[in-house]
Amino acid sequence: MAAEELNLTQSAISRQIKELESNLGVDLFRRVGRRVELTEAGATFADELSVDLERIRQTVFRAITAGEKSKSLRIATLPTFASRWLIPRLPDFEALHPDIHVNLLTCLEPFDFRRENYDAALHFGLANWPETDMQKLFAESMLPVASPAFRKRFNIDDAQSLLAAPLVHLETRPAAWNEWFELAGIRGLGAINGKQFGQFSMIISAATNSIGAALLPSYLIEEELQDGRLVSLSGIHLRTQNAYFIVKPEGSISPQLLAFSNWLQSIGPPQKMS
Repeated sequence: MAAEELNLTQSAISRQIKELESNLGVDLFRRVGRRVELTEAGATFADELSVDLERIRQTVFRAITAGEKSKSLRIATLPTFASRWLIPRLPDFEALHPDIHVNLLTCLEPFDFRRENYDAALHFGLANWPETDMQKLFAESMLPVASPAFRKRFNIDDAQSLLAAPLVHLETRPAAWNEWFELAGIRGLGAINGKQFGQFSMIISAATNSIGAALLPSYLIEEELQDGRLVSLSGIHLRTQNAYFIVKPEGSISPQLLAFSNWLQSIGPPQKMS
């Protein structure tokens, strides 16, 4: 396969490998039956080489971008946050900076900026992303909501009546409702039954379709609260320890990324909506 990719004969490839092994002083491959496998030294060498090649690719990419009249940014972000909060606000940034193109790509976990082709990331969690510059955008405030029909059906007017209604849970936050009820003065509930969903977007859909009451960040349901598809069930807001950050690689950044970062921080935290 390597010979075909490089348009060389297999014997030529073999000679190149033997010369490389001779220069390195280690065997990179071993023959196992009719197959050829990497040795431990070969696997380590391949991993390190892939990092170097990725750095070269990113250097070339930055050089190409620097030569373009219209500059672009590649931002890693969480999909629900992007679709529900960031994208509706992007036209304001584009009006201020029409020469900067913002490309949003889905990324759910922290990564190494040296190996990934992103200019920045929008991260939710704690300020614990190593070897980066993290700037806090806003903390998370969650409130209980439901559709108007659901609220009327279960006659919800306080925390106790809410406890008697069906609740929906985010799978990754099984204790969120317990924390909210403790704030409301109801303690010692143990596990709270209810349907579980894997994404906030699913929770929002479940709440608007009257499947259950949901505990949701206010900034993800601004539109639903404004048009009345969802209503707040209490003035008690659960403020979590997590927050949203814009995360940038350490060191100097481009003027385009600085403009985007400054714009994000100028928006300010979402307003609580009761």
